Amino acid sequence: MVAAGSTTHIVPDRVAVVGAGMVGLATAWFLQERDIEVTVYDREGVAAGASWGNAGWLTPGLATPLPEPAVLKYGVRAVLSPSSPVYVPPTASPRLLSFLTRFARNSTAGRWKTAMESLVPINRQSLSAFDLLAKAGVEAETYEAKSFLAAYRTAEERSVLLEEIEQIHAAGQGIEFEAITGDDAREIEPSLSDEIGAAIRLHGQRFINPGDYVKLLADSVVARGGRILTGANVADIVDGIRDTRVVTADGESEQYDAVVMATGAWLGDLARRFGVRTVVQAGRGYSFSVPIEHVPAGPVYFPAQRIACTPLGDRLRVAGMMEFRKPDAKLDPRRIDAIVEAARPLLRDADLDARTDEWVGPRPCTPDGLPLIGATSSPRVFAAGGHGMWGITLGPVTGQLLAETITTGRRPAELAPFDPLR
Repeated sequence: MVAAGSTTHIVPDRVAVVGAGMVGLATAWFLQERDIEVTVYDREGVAAGASWGNAGWLTPGLATPLPEPAVLKYGVRAVLSPSSPVYVPPTASPRLLSFLTRFARNSTAGRWKTAMESLVPINRQSLSAFDLLAKAGVEAETYEAKSFLAAYRTAEERSVLLEEIEQIHAAGQGIEFEAITGDDAREIEPSLSDEIGAAIRLHGQRFINPGDYVKLLADSVVARGGRILTGANVADIVDGIRDTRVVTADGESEQYDAVVMATGAWLGDLARRFGVRTVVQAGRGYSFSVPIEHVPAGPVYFPAQRIACTPLGDRLRVAGMMEFRKPDAKLDPRRIDAIVEAARPLLRDADLDARTDEWVGPRPCTPDGLPLIGATSSPRVFAAGGHGMWGITLGPVTGQLLAETITTGRRPAELAPFDPLR
């Protein structure tokens, strides 16, 4: 390790990143930009967690805290229903109940505004981080959303998102939009059914095929000399006086100058011993893809049903649900059925019975809706996770800012609200 300029901070030569999703791989890539040797561990493989089957939206304009006043309106009976967009199993563990209690406390207008203001600075930089990756030769594409529609049955339903956009603007984050009629929306996207009576068209947003993007990012890390060890289940991180050891479940051990924990919904398993007390709970999302006669030119969102649709090649990915369960629980077909029945009357000429790629992935959620990014109680162990639904959008900028922290010893101002020890 070498000193960073005239400061006493020691720049690490070798860093281990635990987790090969968007956040972990982006962190590894930006560490390489700073001439750091990186090794990435993952218990399964690249993009095996929440990074593969999500909607793939790059929507900093909509990257808002998950705890919001609207969540409290569901009520106990609704969240216990298998068809509810937000589902809590009736046999919730004490740990989950504790998380939900804290989550509810943060679902107030005042706390949402404070959290939103914390996200604005990092949201503003999110798309430029993708541009930097592309400019540096990462061969993964981002696609401009030629149209991005939030569609509703009625104008009254639409008022909820219009009010939220006003609050987003009030927090200092810009987002361009226009309110349009259902007929206007169908003219833009013929895939919308006659049920749609009002919509909001958003501008300046993008999307990706998340699985393909993350795999190509992994290829870039390897091409630049990094190692990616798949099937490597990290059982322990042992912090020594001068270095840190990563220990896998099979007893293998290797020393590094620093370690980044980017394990998504499993972050707490390793992070608790390093002073991270914020619970990271899996908020599981489901998706599948279907053929559709007219593939939309960009994402389509049904906010009232909490269903996100993204064009991927000649098919439409349909995603939804917020299921608070263990991250590795089996896929529950009832969730898929609920998405299908909610989407069926809203889409035109989509064969929702010809589903492929049925998937469930665990989004890493925190009680206050803010990620955990930065140093832990050890100066050599860092956390990067808890982004909720926005790990794809915020993954590259998280990696960029965390790499700066690790190599300079100085925390960028954008990361101050995301202190893992808060």
